[in-house]
Amino acid sequence: MSAGGLEPSLYINRELSWIAFNERVLAQALDERTPLLEQAKFSAIFSNNLDEFFMVRVASLKSQVEAGITKRSVDGLSPREQLEAIQERLRPVLQRQQDHYRQRLKVQLAERGVHLLDHHHLNDAQRLWVHEHFQTAIFPVLTPLAVDPAHPFPFVSNLSLNVAASIRDPETGQQQFARLKVPQKTLGRFVSIPIELSDTPDGATYTAVPLEQVVAFNLESLFPGMTIEGHYFFRVTRDADLELRDLEADDLMLALQEGLRKRRIGGEVVRLEVADEMPEEVVQVLMDGMAVEAADLYRVDGPLGLDDLFALTGLPLADASDDPHSGRTHPRLARAQRSMLEDGSIKTEEFESIFSVIRRGDVLLHHPYDLFATSVEEFINQAADDDSVLAIKMTLYRTSRDSPIIAALIRAAENGKQVMALVELKARFDEDNNIQWARHLERSGVHVVYGVIGLKTHTKVVLVVRRERGHLRSYVHIGTGNYNSKTSRLYTDLGLLSARPELGQDLVELFNYLTGFSRQQNFRRLLVAPVTLRKGMEALIQREIRHAREGRGGHIRAKMNSLVDPKIVSLLYEASQAGVRIELVIRGMCCLRPGLENISETISVVSIIGRFLEHSRLFWFANAGDPELFMGSADWMPRNLDRRVEAVVPIDEPQLREELEQLLELYLTDDTGAWDMASDGSFSLRRPAKGTGQRSQLQLIDRWHGGFVQTPS
Repeated sequence: MSAGGLEPSLYINRELSWIAFNERVLAQALDERTPLLEQAKFSAIFSNNLDEFFMVRVASLKSQVEAGITKRSVDGLSPREQLEAIQERLRPVLQRQQDHYRQRLKVQLAERGVHLLDHHHLNDAQRLWVHEHFQTAIFPVLTPLAVDPAHPFPFVSNLSLNVAASIRDPETGQQQFARLKVPQKTLGRFVSIPIELSDTPDGATYTAVPLEQVVAFNLESLFPGMTIEGHYFFRVTRDADLELRDLEADDLMLALQEGLRKRRIGGEVVRLEVADEMPEEVVQVLMDGMAVEAADLYRVDGPLGLDDLFALTGLPLADASDDPHSGRTHPRLARAQRSMLEDGSIKTEEFESIFSVIRRGDVLLHHPYDLFATSVEEFINQAADDDSVLAIKMTLYRTSRDSPIIAALIRAAENGKQVMALVELKARFDEDNNIQWARHLERSGVHVVYGVIGLKTHTKVVLVVRRERGHLRSYVHIGTGNYNSKTSRLYTDLGLLSARPELGQDLVELFNYLTGFSRQQNFRRLLVAPVTLRKGMEALIQREIRHAREGRGGHIRAKMNSLVDPKIVSLLYEASQAGVRIELVIRGMCCLRPGLENISETISVVSIIGRFLEHSRLFWFANAGDPELFMGSADWMPRNLDRRVEAVVPIDEPQLREELEQLLELYLTDDTGAWDMASDGSFSLRRPAKGTGQRSQLQLIDRWHGGFVQTPS
């Protein structure tokens, strides 16, 4: 039996489910309906996702195998069996990506005047220009490294693109091996060639050649007097997961800095990608030099590292990208936007404090349709400058490098307010950024803490304490997404601005839990992990089971990033067998099998993939005609329920609850960007009838007017 109390066959492997999600991302690139540069973007996202998957998930499984761990996953697979299944599943998917790049993307870009040329396709004028560019702009930064008895095999850094050169000394006849790192991270992956050198300059808008080919076809400059017998490209992915003990804050900072130094170099190799034409003897040199196992070798029929396709997305091609989307200021906040006069003062005409707006009723935000800058950032900015505000407390999990929120917190501290920022140093792949912000904030007088030992603080909350008429009033923001200006334009997230006293008191006690020695076990309205969230969610599901068994019907709708937790999956199966209708919108991993006879017949799972990354979490329970709806930062995963600090808030105002119910309905009826999950874990894209089609994200762009979905007339 599994951890959820059911047979392993009733669960889908989480790693294979993640690969299925990334396949849906790639499908956006392969879909002919996707604009051309958006195809390049989604292909790049697919590759970037896969890099992180290998650096963390595959690396973890390999570590388990090396440690002799044979414990099986909830679906019954050992670590070694999971690695084998991953490799088998990935290889044909990677070939589809390469086929798309070579046979469709490059061809259709060329038809639009964007020529991504291989070096051997350059004309004489272009070849001469490229050679001269190599000598002046590339050659000085290259470092060839020989491999011979006097030079051991060089260290190859994580995610680096490299040239393996086979060289022969014409005097001795001795063959040698050398490696060059391609500096695409500093020089860019594509070398742009002047358009006037094209054979048809009038029809060209952009001509480029991959940097690695420029390096490879100029090797004679790096090895003068030697014969270049061959060159081959390879790329390395290393273990980049940081293993951190539960340390005190100072030790954690030091441990993270050391871990980040090691990550930049990389741990053991978990994937070696080589050009398909690389001879076996060269492959063997690489595998021996880096201790790579045969199962970790991936031959690639095409260019390596297609995450660099991001570089193409800024090309000025008409109708090749999604229409720009800027979002709107929430109508309730329209008069709460400060206008600066030339002398730096605030224009007070037609201005209303954001706090007075929130006092009149909760404000529901939906990003990116509601502007982050004129809502969340404005809330914190006004708090920083308002003389009546005494304290600001907030959590920072991921934030942008040029964050206006960080600037506001520093300004608030300079204005004499009590400012506390909980900076989560262990936010994966943002650790270095967060360390820098933590130090900057501390130097500016902000009190910085690092959360609860043993737990990652993932919740997204702000508490503002304001003196009003001799009393203190709390204002809160509780969201599903990070306080990050950049991702707020790319991710769909929800947020609640409220002055409800019970929510304010809950956040006061939550911050005491995060910064002190509180062992708070109950909250008034919030469900908080790891204290009350799991048992709260389980109780809500069990209530629907009781309603169904007692003839009152049962209905659950939930939207999240991932559904992995075995206990929740088991409970949903029980609910289905009791007759509860369960509709799930799961963007990523889903370990539940929907539609199984006598087990999950009433459960459906849909995944929405579109121009924005679906990131909001919603949980709706029918409750026999008196529905309850919650939103927050947690997925139904063991880490969110048991090993992180999370906060989920009930939406009490009927109008706001209705808006979110409409939102769930919109996702569930999407027939253009939605994928239906089958019981075997596969997904099929919904295809609308000709002339129809409802893509939820596009409908939200068209129909979202400052915070609520307008029902078409």
